[in-house]
Amino acid sequence: MNDTNRLLMIILCVVIPPFAVFVSKGFGKDFIINLILTLIFFVPGMIHALWLTLK
Repeated sequence: MNDTNRLLMIILCVVIPPFAVFVSKGFGKDFIINLILTLIFFVPGMIHALWLTLK
């Protein structure tokens, strides 16, 4: 992943975490977990998205 894509993914993770996970991992268990975390409270969803997309 080059620097421009990494920066765009970080911005997506901060603004729309479920969409960032969907773009990175597709529709699956990670997306569902992130959607639930984001709906409960935004910050855990954002942290989960950052962790998934940057590892």
